[in-house]
Amino acid sequence: MLEALRNSGVNLLAFSGFPRNRRAQVDFVPEDPSLFKTVARQAKLKVQGPKTCFLVDGDDRPGAVAKLMAKLAEANINVTAIDAVVAGQGRYGALFWVNTRDVKKAAKVLGVG
Repeated sequence: MLEALRNSGVNLLAFSGFPRNRRAQVDFVPEDPSLFKTVARQAKLKVQGPKTCFLVDGDDRPGAVAKLMAKLAEANINVTAIDAVVAGQGRYGALFWVNTRDVKKAAKVLGVG
């Protein structure tokens, strides 16, 4: 999958993969969603979605992600999945999902458009 995307010039901002029912689920966050869809179709990848996720980054410090999750919890927004990593050079990145009904509310709480 990744090779087909790379060979066709698809730039991924993030992706996450995990086992699901003896197969795998891979969630992609492409820079250009229409190019991603075209390439995925050409590569015969089984793609569902789109889904909405949040991609955040910031200065890496103790509790950076905890503070983010606390904001959502205070607004009664349930995070359904999250991946967070150290990005190097004092930075972190996180990718997370909320229920569809909470996307607009989460965006408002986090101050994104």
